[in-house]
Amino acid sequence: QVQLVESGGGLVQAGDSLRLSCAASGRTFSRYNMGWFRQAPGKEREFVAGIRWSGGSTAYASSVEGRFTISRHNAKNTVYLQMNSLKPEDTALYYCAADARYYGTDTNEYDYWGQGTQVTVSS
Repeated sequence: QVQLVESGGGLVQAGDSLRLSCAASGRTFSRYNMGWFRQAPGKEREFVAGIRWSGGSTAYASSVEGRFTISRHNAKNTVYLQMNSLKPEDTALYYCAADARYYGTDTNEYDYWGQGTQVTVSS
């Protein structure tokens, strides 16, 4: 069982940066693949970034590649999403997710989810 708590969201202006954190409970965090997803009002939840349990592989949605960076610190049971050059279209509720086996973009495959942290980017 893994519990996830996101933090770091807020209201920023276009071009600003934010770093989201996702703190996980449980002693086996280092064995979980992690993902960041987001959901804007009226839209489907979408994949943003993912990182394998070892940190050796990462993946990004094309809309954020080059601007966002996912990383993890297994000793701190935390995964991060550094978001630079934010745009108004990045406005959404951001979730982190964990799964012991799956690594990919499908929201239906992740077993554990946090409650989300709101990111709002003004123009």
